[in-house]
Amino acid sequence: MIDPERIIVALDFSKKEDALKIVDELEGLINFYKVGLELFLSEGKEILNILKKRDKKIFLDLKFHDIPNTVYKAVKSVLQYEIDMLTVHISGGIEMIQKAVLAVKEYSYKENISPPKILGVTVLTSLDERALNEIFSLSISRDSLVKNLSLKAKQAGLNGVVSAVSSVKTIKELCGNDFIVVTPGIRPKNSDFHDQKVVASPEEAFLHGADYIVIGRAITNASSPHEVVFKMINM
Repeated sequence: MIDPERIIVALDFSKKEDALKIVDELEGLINFYKVGLELFLSEGKEILNILKKRDKKIFLDLKFHDIPNTVYKAVKSVLQYEIDMLTVHISGGIEMIQKAVLAVKEYSYKENISPPKILGVTVLTSLDERALNEIFSLSISRDSLVKNLSLKAKQAGLNGVVSAVSSVKTIKELCGNDFIVVTPGIRPKNSDFHDQKVVASPEEAFLHGADYIVIGRAITNASSPHEVVFKMINM
């Protein structure tokens, strides 16, 4: 049996009506939702406010990646929405990460609230080693890159990382069990991989030590999202 509190459903839609339809269908099953670029740019603060009014947890996955001061200001601007998690690209550099951490500390202290978790994006699950070699024009191991980025994330003060299931054990060994690992690219068995190159089942993710899993289209495109999640939870 899978703990539903550790499942984050990705609301990858452009309209709030479509997103909220999924939230309605999963009422009583799922309490944690990911809002990414598409939905945030289309609906902005309105969708976040609605989710909070419904007592849902929010993983705001905007993957901030810019100069340090810009990221500092951007992070401060989204904290007003009472989000629970947010993401930055580790490849933005140590100074950028530290500025994001500082923004969260300052805002949380000023508002007297529990700080949201900041997670670092290691390597996108849409990128396999061939794609990485094309980008960097040299032979590079996905695992070694993830290791290095994860260590940098911990050193810079992040709460955890977003990474494929294949790297979870290594990350936990390097950074400790309290270092959060959220795994995307999750597909129930016999599901379509879509554009993901690195995927795993929910069972595999938790067996490897993932703290949370993110599932999108395998649930949201299903004829009965409720049935898919119910079966997943009760396997």
